[in-house]
Amino acid sequence: MASHSWKDAYRGMSSDNIKGLVLALSSSLFIGASFIVKKKGLKKAGASGVRAGVGGYSYLYEPLWWVGMITMIVGEIANFAAYAFAPAILVTPLGALSIIISAVLAHIILREKLHIFGILGCVLCVVGSTTIVLHAPQERPIESVTEVWDLATEPAFVLYAASVLIAVFIIVFHYIPSYGQTHIMCYIGVCSLVGSLSVMSVKAIGIALKLTLSGMNQLVYPQTWAFTLIVLLCVITQMNYLNKALDTFNTAVVSPIYYVMFTSLTILASVIMFKDWDRQNPSQIITELCGFVTILSGTFLLHKTKDMVDGPVPLSARPPKHMDDEEDGIDHESIPLTLRR
Repeated sequence: MASHSWKDAYRGMSSDNIKGLVLALSSSLFIGASFIVKKKGLKKAGASGVRAGVGGYSYLYEPLWWVGMITMIVGEIANFAAYAFAPAILVTPLGALSIIISAVLAHIILREKLHIFGILGCVLCVVGSTTIVLHAPQERPIESVTEVWDLATEPAFVLYAASVLIAVFIIVFHYIPSYGQTHIMCYIGVCSLVGSLSVMSVKAIGIALKLTLSGMNQLVYPQTWAFTLIVLLCVITQMNYLNKALDTFNTAVVSPIYYVMFTSLTILASVIMFKDWDRQNPSQIITELCGFVTILSGTFLLHKTKDMVDGPVPLSARPPKHMDDEEDGIDHESIPLTLRR
């Protein structure tokens, strides 16, 4: 019975959904690795210049950071293409796999401990992602970028976009100056809110390019270039505040929190704009929500167990309180300011 249900689910996926799935998986691989490479570059740049977390841009002169940036760009291009073929409800949650890759590499390369419950969190992310993949809705048929523009200018989505912009301005000008260095939600909040708008625009551009390559030129429409401008502004904003978050807080904290907020807001934006759930029955919607909650549970475990150890630390192994940061063997720059003593 189980094998038949898997076969039925596979048959139910369109060829476009399968293409989107493969591209999304490739994207997760590159993006997950890019977090680690960029973190290494930020730490190296911070050792000889002004750290990004306090407003410095010395990382722009660090080759390792650019390697990470290029890796992320490759991942984002794959992600960009995935949105042209599959709905956001399918593509976005697969970003959980980038968290797994990031957590494992952080454990190996950055020495950021991955507890046994963190491994369980990774498994939950995979299970949740699989559930969503098997029950994802078919892509909405769109024949012109102007159709996407009409969807984006409907009252419901305009209200959502306006709410996002107001929230971003409040965080940037009121909360970040006072709490940016101690509260991770400030930086991540801006990245996630802006990211939900960028994904909708990325999807619009992806559809425009897909239609153009099939013979229906969409580059003549001003809406295509309007979506392109929105994407550029959003991506620049996201990169700026993501760099600040990575430089100030532990990678194992930034990755899952960013994923949870970004995915939740992107799915909300997609449901409002593209009305993905209108083409599904209640059973499919509930199953997708269960898959998403499973992913959230996995990311929660990854976050909560990041500093746990498998056993008590002997008193003799604990560094004296009077030791300097450079002498105690601990990378204090990777520890959130709220956890420092």
